[in-house]
Amino acid sequence: MKLAGKICVVTGGANGIGRALCLRFAQEGATVVVADRDGKGAAEVAALLKGTAATCDVAREAEIAALVQSVLARHGRIDLFVSNAGIVASGGAEAADSGWERSWNVNLMAHVWAARHVLPAMLARKEGYLLSTASAAGLLTSIGSAPYAVTKHAAVAFAEWLSITHGGDGIRVSCLCPQGVETDLLRQAVREPGGKAVLAAGAVLSPEQVAEATVQGLADERFLILPHPEVATYMQRRAQEHERWLSSMRGLHRKVTAAP
Repeated sequence: MKLAGKICVVTGGANGIGRALCLRFAQEGATVVVADRDGKGAAEVAALLKGTAATCDVAREAEIAALVQSVLARHGRIDLFVSNAGIVASGGAEAADSGWERSWNVNLMAHVWAARHVLPAMLARKEGYLLSTASAAGLLTSIGSAPYAVTKHAAVAFAEWLSITHGGDGIRVSCLCPQGVETDLLRQAVREPGGKAVLAAGAVLSPEQVAEATVQGLADERFLILPHPEVATYMQRRAQEHERWLSSMRGLHRKVTAAP
């Protein structure tokens, strides 16, 4: 996809990866709608790129539906919808249901709700692009946060389903899966149990580096966009030698959760 002249909606656009995507898309000549539950932050980003801002809590389907309808009413179409907002909650089976439910809604159901409301118009036009920000955790795992690992795996699976089901209908799908990125989400993650694993996993990229990789991935219309290319190697090891991979991850878990 060439972004020039396209109508793009980015959730979680007020900061981090979302902010960088908005600014980079605008540089390519796209018209960008910056959506975030932080309405003030969204407005500040929109002002930088002469786009529009929308307050939207993606954990609520009604707000995503309203966002889609407002953009369609104003611009007539949505060329690219980026489900980028995400959260991390620590813990495993013992984690509070509220953390699981919020993670499920933001990290997965927001993608489902976005597709539910944006696909009809795209299918009618036989053209459209959906980009899901998942995580390398959705391809591998996340030490210290079962809700994050599980919901990001689900986000990847849903993106795959969309690509398989609607690829013949003119709908293109990509899934953005970085490792560590210098964002508020990473800063929160490293404070959680097992958070040192994020820093041990490899280079921490800037949001701008991730945005650049995303623009390149969209241009190539690749399903998996991997700003950290080593993730592809880790995926192969996981698939080819699963028992060995699990053993190595248990070793990493012991290392990063050991008392100082």
